[in-house]
Amino acid sequence: MSGDTTAVQGGRRISAHAVCTAIRDDIVSGTYQPGSRLTEELLARRYGVSRVPVREALRTLESEGFVTTRRHAGACVAQPSEREAADLLDIRALLEPLGAARAAQRRTEAHLKVLRGLVRLGRERAQHGRLGELPPLGDWFHETLAQASGSPSLAAMLVQLRRKTAWVYAPAPAPQPVPPGSARRPDPAARAVESWAEHGALVNAVARGDADRARALAAAHTERALAEYRLRRPIPVRASKHSVNTASGRN
Repeated sequence: MSGDTTAVQGGRRISAHAVCTAIRDDIVSGTYQPGSRLTEELLARRYGVSRVPVREALRTLESEGFVTTRRHAGACVAQPSEREAADLLDIRALLEPLGAARAAQRRTEAHLKVLRGLVRLGRERAQHGRLGELPPLGDWFHETLAQASGSPSLAAMLVQLRRKTAWVYAPAPAPQPVPPGSARRPDPAARAVESWAEHGALVNAVARGDADRARALAAAHTERALAEYRLRRPIPVRASKHSVNTASGRN
């Protein structure tokens, strides 16, 4: 062990940050269901580390809202209420336009180079229907845009909001029937092309240093994205009987 946040496993140094990322990814993907217990011993075994970096990772995840600590039960995956889930969307609608406006004022040429490259890749994949490759590109795009704001605190909040929204409003495994009178879900392929065109327009505004235009474009893009989330129900808030899955490790 080195310090209290790094483990040595098979000659590799594994930080609490890496363990935190692995646990968070498994929460977001649904490996750990809302309400399920997160036992330090089982997590340490799953990720091949000692309990110390796991303990540090759970503290971080609790501060981010992915984990809660219950009396007599210990750490468990959080179960956001429907009000908390709705609040996530409202907060994103406020902060993402602010981040875009700040990026227009503070971005560097390095940020622009990455953003333009991602837009080029995103448009190409969207036009060829390679939709499965778009989510990581979208995450990279928005994280870079957040970093371009020049505010580490704002960037951290924006990244965390996107992660939590993706988790809380995870899509259903199968298409659900649309209730009569409700808005219909857009065609995924068409929406992907449109979305990356919006990304491109936003990058152009950021490159010109046009904060007002960047804010307006980000607000419109965010509202379209959040409207799609609102068509889904948030993850169940009732207690889950699922236990921590330790049958397989991460690759």
